[in-house]
Amino acid sequence: MRKSVYTRPDKPMFVAVQRRTSPTLPQAPEIAEPLVIDKASECHITPSDVARRMVDYLGPAGDYATLEPSAGTGALVSALLASGHSKGEITAVERHHKLAAKVATLGVPVIEECFLGYAERVRGKVAFPRIVMNPPFSKVRRHIKAALTLLDAGGHREPANLVGVRTRFAPVDTLRANGL
Repeated sequence: MRKSVYTRPDKPMFVAVQRRTSPTLPQAPEIAEPLVIDKASECHITPSDVARRMVDYLGPAGDYATLEPSAGTGALVSALLASGHSKGEITAVERHHKLAAKVATLGVPVIEECFLGYAERVRGKVAFPRIVMNPPFSKVRRHIKAALTLLDAGGHREPANLVGVRTRFAPVDTLRANGL
């Protein structure tokens, strides 16, 4: 073979290689412990689009105390906050301690107690002009009945409003008309 093929005229035969410094790796984000919903919590997660529609049915945000009696993962509370309701006007009730802690991260007061016990304890002392709920299905009628005992316009011009997820059971208006 010809030697000219392997030569590099007017160019150095070796090039100095600069050592690379080890790059600084970005910090991996801390992954929060997943929230596990177990059967005992009776939590039925409300999809965000359904939660938004339910909050829209309540009417415009205002100076209304709003109750979320089965707060679960906080989907309805998040929708209330996103629609302009202030953290101070929302009261959430959740009996499951891990779920209650999750809702508390949204900055609203959370009462860690079974809603049926809470409703019995505060009946006649507290009233809410607005209630938005996705009750557990095992005692849905008892939860709706308890919510109705806490529903009162409380001097507001607007009528009191209870919005719940429609289930295979009768709508709230039918329950109210029948005294349930």
